[in-house]
Amino acid sequence: MTVAAPLELRIGDLLRLRKKHPCGSRAWAVVRLGADIGLVCDGCRHRILMDRLDVERRFTEYLARGPEPE
Repeated sequence: MTVAAPLELRIGDLLRLRKKHPCGSRAWAVVRLGADIGLVCDGCRHRILMDRLDVERRFTEYLARGPEPE
């Protein structure tokens, strides 16, 4: 069994997730990292916390990358 590498997330990343938010947007900005990932909807600015496993499952692509960590 192979284990997928964890998703490399940075504060400021813009992600596209599989399901649409009720406002119609699929783009989310990463605003917090940890066991839970803080996301802000790019359409209506609604803020949510989602656990890392759910974000990795729903992730489809990077729309933009945040700054490189130092």
